[in-house]
Amino acid sequence: MAHSVVRLPPGLYFVATPIGAARDITLRGLDILASAEVLAAEDTRTLRHLLDIHGVALSGRPLLAYHEHSGAAVRPRLLGALAEGKSVAYASEAGTPLVADPGFQLGRAAIEAGFSVFAAPGPSAVLAALTVSGLPSDRFLFAGFPPATRAARKTWLREMKTVQATLIFYESPKRVGQMLIDLAETLGQERRAAVARELTKRFEEVRRGTLAELAAGFVGQAVKGEIVVLVDRAPALRAGAEEVEAALRERLVHLRVREAAAEVAEALGLPRREVYQMALRLEGER
Repeated sequence: MAHSVVRLPPGLYFVATPIGAARDITLRGLDILASAEVLAAEDTRTLRHLLDIHGVALSGRPLLAYHEHSGAAVRPRLLGALAEGKSVAYASEAGTPLVADPGFQLGRAAIEAGFSVFAAPGPSAVLAALTVSGLPSDRFLFAGFPPATRAARKTWLREMKTVQATLIFYESPKRVGQMLIDLAETLGQERRAAVARELTKRFEEVRRGTLAELAAGFVGQAVKGEIVVLVDRAPALRAGAEEVEAALRERLVHLRVREAAAEVAEALGLPRREVYQMALRLEGER
């Protein structure tokens, strides 16, 4: 199906592209790719293939390779096109631009130069993996690719041990087995986790379990494809008696026992009955 060409307002358009299934591209994303006066892509072959699938013609428009090795040289050309009042569309190799992708420098440079920047949202391996992981989604940290060497990776992981959010990593299929072992050793064997592989593709697979179970399951396995590793948030640190008592004393000045206990129990993630008993004792000492 051919897509009609419309006049786009001048500016930089970040277009999310499929992480597997070609039909995941949005209609607006196709309209932008069909209409932008200049196209840039992390991988021009991938974008050309996507355009061919959906019947979008280049029609003589420039298609520039913008990746981590060419960014410094190509960025001035794209900014020059924006300065001429043209519309420029950038697509990462797969997924949402700027997420583990070299588009950040381009976006920041365009913003600093005063050009309009637009997002055409769509596929994202981070959000797709979070959706199917079964792990809490109200707060998450995308940490990107871990360091390649084991010592550096374990040091890096220790910094995230107490983060109260679901942790999301990208990892090479060659290193995912060792990564899971390091996660179990660093964050705790019993932490819940998930490994999502080849999302939206033919051989999509999601494994769920504790870090110890997942690490054991990948031992000796030859793994292929794109990998996302997710780990449940750190267990809440249990407050000590002194901290609970101090919080209760502060609230008992202006609240009744039941209200003070309820507030402290919720704030510190403790059983209400336990806190209420302590509040009664403190109130009796006053």
